[in-house]
Amino acid sequence: MQDASTQVDFWFDPLCPWAWLSSRWLLNVEQVRPVRARWHVMSLAVLNEDKEVDEGYRRLLDEAWGPVRVAVAAERHHGPEVLGDLYTALGTRYHVQGAPRTKETLVSALSEAGLPADLAAAAESSEYDEALRASHRDGIDRVGQEVGTPVISVSGVSFFGPVVSPAPQGEDAGRLWDGVLLVAGTDGFFELKRSRTRAPIFD
Repeated sequence: MQDASTQVDFWFDPLCPWAWLSSRWLLNVEQVRPVRARWHVMSLAVLNEDKEVDEGYRRLLDEAWGPVRVAVAAERHHGPEVLGDLYTALGTRYHVQGAPRTKETLVSALSEAGLPADLAAAAESSEYDEALRASHRDGIDRVGQEVGTPVISVSGVSFFGPVVSPAPQGEDAGRLWDGVLLVAGTDGFFELKRSRTRAPIFD
C-alpha cells in the first residue's frame, strides 16, 4: 500500500493539450489515492528549438515561450507551491475557454492564482530562461530526448505520459494510477504505445 506522503513529480508546458489532460487525471488521482503532485515547468519551445517542424507548429512554439517564462518567474519569486494553481488557471483559459495567448490572458490567470500581474512581463524577457532550461532539463533527462510533455516521476522512475483523452475521473483515474505504479515497479519496463485516434477532449 502506498504511503500517504507519496509524491508525484509532473512536468508540464501550459500550451500542451495532452499535458493538460494528464494533469487533470492526476488531480483526480489525488482524490482517490494517497498521492500529491509536485508541479514543474518544461518547455515545448526548448524541446523543439533545434528541430525541423512545420511552419504552423513553429508559430505555436514561438508563442509557447511566454507562459513558461511566466510560470518560472512565479516559481522563482513565490515558491514552487504556486505552480499548481497557476497551471490550472492558464490551462483552463487555453484549453477549456479557448482564450488567446496574449498578455491579457496571462494577467487574468495570474490574478486567479493570487499572483501579481507584473509577473506577466516575464513573457517577453529572457531573464528566467536559464532557470526554465534547468527545469526542462531536469524533467526531460529522466526520460530521453525523443519524448515530450508531460513527464511524470514516481518512486525514482519517470515516464512520458500517460496520454489520455478524456481525463479519467474517480476510480477510473485511480485504476490508471495503479497501472502506472505497476509498470514503474517492473524492472526493465520502458514503453507501451499505440497511435492516437482521438483528439483532446476537455471537460
